[in-house]
Amino acid sequence: MSITRRTLLLGAGTGAVAVLLAACTPEPKPKPTRTTPVPRPTAPPAVPAPAAWARSAWSTDPYSFGSISYLPAGADPQQRATLAEPIGDRLYFAGEALDPDHPGTVLGAVDSGRSAALALIVAAGEKERVAVVGAGAAGVVAARMLADANHDVTIFEARDRSGGRILSKSGDDWPIPAQLGAWLISDEQLTALHDRITTLGEQQVALDTATGWSKDGAVDTVSGQAIAQAIDRAKSLPSDVPLDEALTQNGADPDDPALAAALAWQAAITGADPAKASSWYPPAFPADTLTGMEEDLGGFFDKHLKDQEITLASPVVRIAYDDKGVSLRLGTGEALSFDRVIVTVPLGVLQQQGIEFAPALPFSHRGAISALASGFIETVWMRFDEPFWDAEQAIWHVIGGDGLIRTWLNLMPATGEPVLVGIVGGPEAEEFAALSDRDARVAARAALEFFAPTPKDAS
Repeated sequence: MSITRRTLLLGAGTGAVAVLLAACTPEPKPKPTRTTPVPRPTAPPAVPAPAAWARSAWSTDPYSFGSISYLPAGADPQQRATLAEPIGDRLYFAGEALDPDHPGTVLGAVDSGRSAALALIVAAGEKERVAVVGAGAAGVVAARMLADANHDVTIFEARDRSGGRILSKSGDDWPIPAQLGAWLISDEQLTALHDRITTLGEQQVALDTATGWSKDGAVDTVSGQAIAQAIDRAKSLPSDVPLDEALTQNGADPDDPALAAALAWQAAITGADPAKASSWYPPAFPADTLTGMEEDLGGFFDKHLKDQEITLASPVVRIAYDDKGVSLRLGTGEALSFDRVIVTVPLGVLQQQGIEFAPALPFSHRGAISALASGFIETVWMRFDEPFWDAEQAIWHVIGGDGLIRTWLNLMPATGEPVLVGIVGGPEAEEFAALSDRDARVAARAALEFFAPTPKDAS
């Protein structure tokens, strides 16, 4: 404890002396108390340790703060369009969160980047200096279009690599690159990307068989029927309510393991938290058919970054703008001037005020940023020396138990090697991302316990 001059003046006379004496009297030291150590969780012995391991942590990444966007209860799609509106023909925004037709997808990011670039090209004069903040899909596609339109483009990326929330890790540990970001794409989206002359890759793996799995073995795959019924009924409610509340009002049992598995599957693909997601504008319930990209997706960025000026490991911390131009301040303190800028950082970065805007963004834009929600998806790749499971399907849904990861992809049929990919979404993804690497490995192995043979089976 310290005593300031103000304290002494306020406690004049004997009061001041009393305060001073109290401050000078040493406080008794607390006696140490014994605490019972809490045992750390351990992995089930029936699930072996993986020979190779890779995981994502987008939820805690300071350059993303989330994996995907969705609409929470009370929001509406118009807020995506509001955020996409240019500000004074100097400041533009792009990213999957702004696309009205395919939000939360690589296709949405590409389309948003194209739209922002076209709007800037229309407003700009000849060969202007343009900055693009972010080297994800939206930023790279926008920069390519601007460069092709003969503008002088500089890309600023906070990470030491391009790609944003698309991340492939290649190496001898994996039969195909371990995809830790966006890599699961519908056939419809792949066709649309090809139509836009934006090829992510020619090699894909089809994940088109699914099963549910409980402690008693294989069961039916998950069903979205209860969710669809609750959403349909919610349309008649006087106000938008979260998805889990709509389910409860429709009589769904919140303790039903099959419903929990269905919601986990939805969250694993959309990132949406059912306790927050809109029931009027809900995330789509995914079908048990996915297409995964087999190639190192860095080739997509290499193609579009060819002959482009990109500055890596250079986070933009402040953007000042007026009717004459834009000034960017980097994390290093360096300030650079441009005629216009396209900002493609994830919604989570904008919500966490990772970039200061001067003047502050218009109220409409700030309202849209606040109204939208950042979703969380984390992925873990595990390669084993040999398979310990009997399930042959490509998509597994864990029904029951208390494992953190309830969605698994079995890549053995496609690659010939025992590789499992766990996907977890919503608040469980945040929880998984916050785990240490050791505890994350334990949690992943524990979530696979249902698929391991029982002692009776092993005999």
